[in-house]
Amino acid sequence: MFALLDGNNFYVSCERVFRPSLQGRPVVVLSNNDGCAISRSDEAKALGVKMAQPHFEFRHLEEHAGLVALSANFTLYGDMSDRMMSLAAGMGPGQEIYSIDESFIDVTGVRGDLRERARAVRSRILQWIGIPCCVGIAPTKTLAKLANHIAKDAERKPGSYPPTQAQVCDLSSLSGNEVEELLASTEVGDVWGVGRRIGDQLREGGVATALDLAKLDPATARRRWSVVLERTVRELQGLSCIDLDDAPSPKKEIACTRSFGHPVRELPPLIEAVSEFAARAAEKLRRQGSLAGMVHVFAHTSPFRPGPKFARSLTVPLRRPTSDTAAITQAAVMGIELLFEPGYNIAKAGVMLLELNDGSILQGELDLENEEGRERSKLMRAVDTLNDRYGKGTLRVASTGTAGDQREWTMKQLRRTPNYTTDWRQVPIARA
Repeated sequence: MFALLDGNNFYVSCERVFRPSLQGRPVVVLSNNDGCAISRSDEAKALGVKMAQPHFEFRHLEEHAGLVALSANFTLYGDMSDRMMSLAAGMGPGQEIYSIDESFIDVTGVRGDLRERARAVRSRILQWIGIPCCVGIAPTKTLAKLANHIAKDAERKPGSYPPTQAQVCDLSSLSGNEVEELLASTEVGDVWGVGRRIGDQLREGGVATALDLAKLDPATARRRWSVVLERTVRELQGLSCIDLDDAPSPKKEIACTRSFGHPVRELPPLIEAVSEFAARAAEKLRRQGSLAGMVHVFAHTSPFRPGPKFARSLTVPLRRPTSDTAAITQAAVMGIELLFEPGYNIAKAGVMLLELNDGSILQGELDLENEEGRERSKLMRAVDTLNDRYGKGTLRVASTGTAGDQREWTMKQLRRTPNYTTDWRQVPIARA
């Protein structure tokens, strides 16, 4: 038995926690460089703002409909997500954090009424951190995902599903006929694992609803489409095929890329940007306990702006796998210095860490050189601890420059909510 807990309009909900005046107003959170919408309130959806829609296409709604567009604050969202997931873990013994706002909980064998337990956890999350969420409960992960979809739409789209299924939907407590009615009211494209292309093919073949898909022969689904769709069909039929992944595998690549708010034409600000990206990537690398063997750096101009085009990349091998910020930054700076050419309006740059290895496995070497400062893992842990406690960038490598120097390459930002903090000791939180 699985439960899926999902925060409603998560990025917007995080913004509303710190700005209650945004409640009831149409709000959109924009992507890096304020390019497109990545989170929308229900009011913004009612205005017709679509996910991933470019900002310039709905900018007029800010004046005519009172739409509020905000730049993303991913540090804040990550901290809010960590707190929400820690509270969600109270539902059951096992947990898989599927995304920043979604979490699968293993509730197999949990005693009592699962529906009441889910409502209690949901109320606790809403009271303690102010994030509204919905919960779906079912015997398989695909059905739990579908139950969560039903719980959301039953609340914000009256008439689409029975109002009794709003906020918390437990398919395991319903009869077979009731589950079939819910599946018949769900379009096949809303089923987890059914993409747009396969959804169009299914509709052309007469499979229009989730119930039609559940009645499809699994062997036919595998023969005509793929083993993934066969697994989805079996999950809709109540056969669990996807286990709980409570220990996700480490990433094979780590990247930090950004688009600049203003074109960069000189090498010094580009070095500062690449140094910042390398430091952030190294921090992510240490967080998952890995070492990098190569550093890939790139820079290019905008494909949409007039002028000469530039797009180059370079991979710098490291002497030995490492997670040392200084070594990774040095390799990234070396790469950007080799590929840079003046006369171009650089619009984007980035750093990727490749050939990631388990940090607990080290390649030994003969100590034939008098090399100082070779082992700096304790220093890196100290740097991460201080930056976590006092804020990002408290300790940084010198090549990233100062805050004033970084104005030349930082992203453009819209109205940023003031006085944000990521130190939870400074945030007033209601207690039960």
